[in-house]
Amino acid sequence: MQYLMRDEVSDDIDLLRPGRDFDAVVIGASAGALETLQALVPHLRCHSTAFILVVHLSAAASAEYPAQFTGLAHLPLRMARHGETVQPGVIYFAPAGRHLMVAHDERFELVEGPLVNYARPAIDILFESAADTWGRRTVGVILTGSNADGAQGLKAIGVAGGLTLVQDPAGATAPYMPSVAIRTAHPAAVLSLKAMAQLLDVWAREETERPPPESLNARRNDAA
Repeated sequence: MQYLMRDEVSDDIDLLRPGRDFDAVVIGASAGALETLQALVPHLRCHSTAFILVVHLSAAASAEYPAQFTGLAHLPLRMARHGETVQPGVIYFAPAGRHLMVAHDERFELVEGPLVNYARPAIDILFESAADTWGRRTVGVILTGSNADGAQGLKAIGVAGGLTLVQDPAGATAPYMPSVAIRTAHPAAVLSLKAMAQLLDVWAREETERPPPESLNARRNDAA
């Protein structure tokens, strides 16, 4: 198994210069997610990229979850809504009780369905739909958690040519989820939380200075 493993990153490693823009960063977490995301959310600063998070939560906790990041985030925080077009420069959270998917027209779909890996919303469902919609312009990130959700979805992103990242299990509050993701998806990099934050900072610094497009689809059309 070959992957880059870093406790810190620098501006000159290949991972930071993939030669392409990314439309979306999809992030999955479970046990230990709040503290981990509170450390990471301040580094989600790219206005040309959408950030979509699935966290395993109860309905009561899910409703209040974005408020846990007030004062930490540089981008707007929203609960994903059915039929809403995914916009760059926004941090979206999946609401509890339904699976979150992204359709080919880049609109959110909230769907009923059985539990997947004991979860609804399931990380795998979001990741697989993101891979299908954005392909190589997707970044998938698996963080702390106590079940196997997200491993197959991360693998799908890698197969589609996207960038796959996993938190180093040694530093995760719950190491099982990232450990399974490493074994299953063979990610491009396994990073400490510190290195992940540094990576996001570099992406933000290197982001183009043009205003963000009205939609992710618009950026692809402009580049064609």
